[in-house]
Amino acid sequence: MRKQQIDSVKIKEVLSALERFAPLPLQEGWDNAGLQIGLTEAEASGALLCLDVNEAIVDEAMAKGCNIIVSHHPLLFRGLKTISGADYVQRTVMKAIKNDIVVISMHTNMDNARHGVNFKIAEKLGMTDVRFMSGKTVGDIEAGSGVIGELPEPMDAENFITLVKSRFGVRCAQCNELLSRKIRRVAVCGGAGDFLLGDAVAADADAFITGEMHYHVFFGYGQRIQICVIGHYQSEQYTSEIFKSIIGEACPALPLHIAETCTNPINYI
Repeated sequence: MRKQQIDSVKIKEVLSALERFAPLPLQEGWDNAGLQIGLTEAEASGALLCLDVNEAIVDEAMAKGCNIIVSHHPLLFRGLKTISGADYVQRTVMKAIKNDIVVISMHTNMDNARHGVNFKIAEKLGMTDVRFMSGKTVGDIEAGSGVIGELPEPMDAENFITLVKSRFGVRCAQCNELLSRKIRRVAVCGGAGDFLLGDAVAADADAFITGEMHYHVFFGYGQRIQICVIGHYQSEQYTSEIFKSIIGEACPALPLHIAETCTNPINYI
């Protein structure tokens, strides 16, 4: 007797699951989240989950038998006027289309969603009572920029920074002067989050973690708050775990792979 075949999954089911979790209206007006490349009526063979999309990511998807790539950062962010292979974006588009690979990106909609990127960062630090720092409602959906919560126990600044570096695999962090008081309440914004530093201070956070910050923003905070900047890629690296959870629950038969290819363009020498 032949084994019963596992029900097939269409690519559109994967896309729908992601958009139910982080609806596209949650994205910022300048963003370009959602379906980037491809047709969604085809049967899904597997999904490669990553932060960025480039040619090496497409190669890894092909090697692992995946015809879907789900990324955090959109491949297509600014409009393309030509596709001639002149840069990595054009070459990646060409390679994906040629090999029938669908590309989906969940960017600021995933940043702004409950249990999205910033909640995952807080989870990695063991934070409790995590809530939106700058909340808003889009339609009838609760959303927000950044989160704030509490560490399990108060920590001095040096030990706090050591903890953050350890949990995110960071060689060094950019920080202002070490805070003299204990750190308990922590504000978080993955990626480029310096626009929320003032909100973190207003919310009485002892520390603010983000991926990157402009130089001049560091000035003037002294002992008001501990700033800890860990790198854009590093701060959002666990977003693929969110994708895996969402798709795995909706499409349990679909093979899912967190990308092994490191797409961080920054080297630390």
